[in-house]
Amino acid sequence: MFSKGLGNLGNLGGLMKQALEMKGRMEEMKEQLASETLEASSGGGMVRVTLNGKFEILSLKIDPEIIDKNDAEALETLVRAAINEGVRAVQDRVHAKMAELTGGLDIPGLG
Repeated sequence: MFSKGLGNLGNLGGLMKQALEMKGRMEEMKEQLASETLEASSGGGMVRVTLNGKFEILSLKIDPEIIDKNDAEALETLVRAAINEGVRAVQDRVHAKMAELTGGLDIPGLG
């Protein structure tokens, strides 16, 4: 009677093992993403930004031809656009890697 009352307790050990394995694979994925770089640009390539998978900006290149001290707003707009595009590219890459890890299952809070 006692063992019958435990029901699926035996499955709990298996679930814990799977959770630990998933955690390990996620840590590996984070390390891999941190070493990947993605580049984005704006203004026809006049402003280029390179980010890693941890959303860190590794480089920002601005073509000197677009630097106009009388129009800082235009340069600010191009820099912002390039960074935002880079962030979107990293987000897309993270979501793709998560889909690989979870077999396409969308698990809230993981992506």
